[in-house]
Amino acid sequence: MSSSAVVHRVAVEAIPVLDVKDWRDDLLRRCRAGARPLTLYGRGVDDHVLITAAFRDPAGTVEITRTYTTVQLGYHELTSAVPALNCFERELHEQTGVRIAAHPWLKPIRYEAQNQSAMDDYPFYKIEGKEVHEVAVGPIHAGVIEPGSFRFMCLGEQVHHLEIQLGYQHRGVEKRLLQGDPKRLAPLIETVAGDTSVAHAWAYCAAIESLSGCELELQTEVARAVALELERVAMHLSGLSGISADIGFLQGATTYGRLRTTAINTTMRLCGSRFGRGALRPGGIGLRLTDTLRGEFSANLELLTRDLISINDCFLEAKTVQHRLRGTGALSRERAVDLGLVGLAARASGILIDARHYMPRGAYHAVPIEPQLLEDGDCWARARIRILELEASLAWLKLALTLHPTWEEPRKAIGALMTKHLALVVVEGWRGEVVHCVETTEDGQLAHYKVQDPSLRNWMGLAIALRQNEISDFPICNKSFDLSYCGNDL
Repeated sequence: MSSSAVVHRVAVEAIPVLDVKDWRDDLLRRCRAGARPLTLYGRGVDDHVLITAAFRDPAGTVEITRTYTTVQLGYHELTSAVPALNCFERELHEQTGVRIAAHPWLKPIRYEAQNQSAMDDYPFYKIEGKEVHEVAVGPIHAGVIEPGSFRFMCLGEQVHHLEIQLGYQHRGVEKRLLQGDPKRLAPLIETVAGDTSVAHAWAYCAAIESLSGCELELQTEVARAVALELERVAMHLSGLSGISADIGFLQGATTYGRLRTTAINTTMRLCGSRFGRGALRPGGIGLRLTDTLRGEFSANLELLTRDLISINDCFLEAKTVQHRLRGTGALSRERAVDLGLVGLAARASGILIDARHYMPRGAYHAVPIEPQLLEDGDCWARARIRILELEASLAWLKLALTLHPTWEEPRKAIGALMTKHLALVVVEGWRGEVVHCVETTEDGQLAHYKVQDPSLRNWMGLAIALRQNEISDFPICNKSFDLSYCGNDL
């Protein structure tokens, strides 16, 4: 079992199945006691809908509960009491059609159960008033930006409400995952969100290894963590480059962009892909580390560390940068908790959520990584948290390479999957926690594969953070969250 990620495996028969009212009351009780929702999803089973909820209690223990209901009966909404469940309940309603009574806003996440053209007729939220005006942006954007529709309700230049509509890249990923050999899904998993290939691949591999009883050696775990940290370094550099470009800080735009090339080229030398595709496979890794490559790797880490010192000082000390980012798109800790934010956006608002920390075994236990936390919750904090995490990841990579200089481990065979089991895996990707839930049937095939990118949970955070800011602040806020369209659309 992969022990460098959060892995929870349980026999289906051992999962508590409660009456729908008792299930709802139990979930509310747990959340009020400090439990944090990890996921909530459902699927049709005969004439019923099977709903699964997973959460972590304050001690870090993962627990799962279930209920059965019908499409017509459904249950009374949870979002009003636990706003962090909003995206999950909207998705649940869209995928299964189950009635969620009194829900404040059952807008589809992806329009996956409807004709995609229905998005064109969606009644966007309106604000009335003679001085209120609406600005529509997208769904098609300039350059290489993915498609998404943004509607701004403004009074003058100030944004009162932003409504975000995605779904233009819906690919039916979860249904496709049920059609192939469960042990050979890695190439598809790596394309769920191209900038998070390693994190999603690790979540998949850990689930399959757990369900097959495959135990990995520590050095294999370390090699996987190296690929994950390189992905984090590359994407934080990309984010800082984008933020710098949006505020006209050209030194940062060019230098951070140049250094990102060094990071992704290092990954390419290790596995053959700049995006880490092929780096992880069930039972092992596709990474190589010869003596020559080890020297190149160390030299690149030194280059990144040295050059980042200079550009980080320029970025952090520039008055123009501080003036543009300080106080822009601020999200308080209380609001971030309510919305269920994860990843760097949560940590920039003072919430320590990081699946790499406090691991009992594995790579991050053998080579711990320091948690990074800020309190301001604005664009300035989300930029600085990237810088802090860059420094922490580079220091971790140097130490890991020193303590574990060889990765020569043959890939282990993956046997038959356990029957009627569910494996839940959480991997801390650069954007936040990636969650995969894999459930098997009585013959060891896949009954359900639930994929969750952190973007699903954080898009609402972007919308709320922009309120009372000027519309010209949107590009900066958007880049500071740096969310995935396709990771949301699946």
